[in-house]
Amino acid sequence: MNQTLKTKLSMLPDSPGCYLMKHEGQIIYVGKAVNLKNRVRSYFHTREHTPKVAAMVAQVDDFDILLCNTNLEALALECNLIKLHKPHYNILLKDDKHYPYVRIDPKEPFPRVTIARRMQKDGAHYFGPYIGANAIRDVLEVVRKVFPLRTCDKKLPLARPIRPCVNYEIGRCLAPCAGKCTEEEYRKVIDGVVSFLNGNVKEISDRLKSEMDAASAAWNFEVAAQKRDALKDIEGMLERQRAIQTNDAQQDVLALAQDGLDAMAQVLLIRGGRIIGGESFALPGEGSEPPVNVLTEFALRYYADRQPPREILTPLMEDADVMQELLREKRGSAVNVTIPQRGEKRALVLMAERNAADALEKRNARQQIQQERTVGACEELAQIIGMKDFPHRIEGFDISNTQGVLSVASMVVFIDGEPAHGEYRHYRIKTVEGPNDYASLHEVLHRRFARTQREEGSERWVMPDLVLIDGGPGQLRYAREAMLSLGIDVPMFSLAEREEELWLPDAEQPILLDRRSPALHLIQHVRDEAHRFAITYHRSLRGKAAVHSTLEDIPGIGPSRRRALLAHFGSIKKIKESDIDTLAQVHGMSRPAAEALYAALHPQIPSDAD
Repeated sequence: MNQTLKTKLSMLPDSPGCYLMKHEGQIIYVGKAVNLKNRVRSYFHTREHTPKVAAMVAQVDDFDILLCNTNLEALALECNLIKLHKPHYNILLKDDKHYPYVRIDPKEPFPRVTIARRMQKDGAHYFGPYIGANAIRDVLEVVRKVFPLRTCDKKLPLARPIRPCVNYEIGRCLAPCAGKCTEEEYRKVIDGVVSFLNGNVKEISDRLKSEMDAASAAWNFEVAAQKRDALKDIEGMLERQRAIQTNDAQQDVLALAQDGLDAMAQVLLIRGGRIIGGESFALPGEGSEPPVNVLTEFALRYYADRQPPREILTPLMEDADVMQELLREKRGSAVNVTIPQRGEKRALVLMAERNAADALEKRNARQQIQQERTVGACEELAQIIGMKDFPHRIEGFDISNTQGVLSVASMVVFIDGEPAHGEYRHYRIKTVEGPNDYASLHEVLHRRFARTQREEGSERWVMPDLVLIDGGPGQLRYAREAMLSLGIDVPMFSLAEREEELWLPDAEQPILLDRRSPALHLIQHVRDEAHRFAITYHRSLRGKAAVHSTLEDIPGIGPSRRRALLAHFGSIKKIKESDIDTLAQVHGMSRPAAEALYAALHPQIPSDAD
């Protein structure tokens, strides 16, 4: 422990506040405490820490504190500091998904129902969040069928009424733009929408049934059919949501699963007494931390930019009353943080815990599969070709040309079995004429390794651990000769596409791998990427060459005019189809240039008489 830490530890106050742990001036952890003296000293005077805390404390060389009047102020400040600094050892929700809300702004004269990705403190009503596009699409479709709301973006009221659109004719809009309703009449419809989105579905259903019966009794069967269809839409939407309670609860259910290494937090979203969705959040490195600390910190991060519901159910929470007060301030109305011990609410918490455990198990399974396909495949490949060390960086090469014209080569890079697209390179073949893949590979490999020798120590041109050549033993021999001529010897092999044969240098027979082998799948991936990258580059050069051959050799048509012509007409064919007057109207073109261009694109064919 350095002298700075000792001095600051001796001067810590008995006060609530936040502490900022630092390493070389960088904030690596932010925490809050009811008593800063006891909390901060415990990091340095206690030897029994979880692995994450021990790793953090080992790096701390300084810390700062910010005093607060109350524990609530400390909790709010901690939340803001973590959001601002994003410290390495705090829980950070990296997937930054913002699920959509339904938004209604009551300040508008004739409010619309719109979608918002983020909640703002703008006085509008927000309903949700809705998990997935289908969920919010279903809700909006039902709302617009049941309630005659405007969907246009006109700024109402208009100075002069206009003719209503087709939505008014089919009963889908009250047409405030045409003066067909008053603001009070429209406001009643909006109140019905708000009630519906708050979960009061029965009230709306009963009203629709009454209106349907009244219309039927009056022999107004068209209106009755509309009400019947609206009822069916509501029932269909409710069937897609699992009913769990009879009240109109607005709840989030938080739970946690840990496996000793990582953790998974689960949130179930309940609106109007129905589960409308759920989401899980991976928390790497939190598997051995105290569950109450992890879940409390997760809740802070989760509600940092989300609207809390009326009630939050959770199996445990540190300082639940303080958290409740903080969330109440954010929501602007009552929020209850409940830790149920029995009954229906406890069953919901257990359901969330099962979902968290299932999500963690599936994540670990996916990671294991990914590990087998990448790092595991590299390890298997190293054994197959006799390498002692793990091939961290694999480079693949391929040649592409059209009958020897515009020959190009590609170099793709895989790091630990995964594509590193930023490391890809392509080459124009300079010294080889005609379709000679052997000589082309020799040139490219020589250029690639010569570049590494010239730029020794460069991060962009590091030496590969393994090289894959697309082709058979002939291509491999030429590529290897180019490398050896520079005094470099990196493990190299080739893959012949016909039978997926793996050839090693100077081998008399190829190696045939099991078709299910992860190593073979990795090799094929590298080969296919090199092939794709080479063909893409070759096609782009062919396209540029086609434009060059048509326009660039015409006197008076320079780069600026070429760009203007292609931007105006879109293709060489359209340019050829245009007359001189049309060509002359293009920006930057003159009459003489248009005449020269037209003459070049329409050469005169001599007649027999000539």
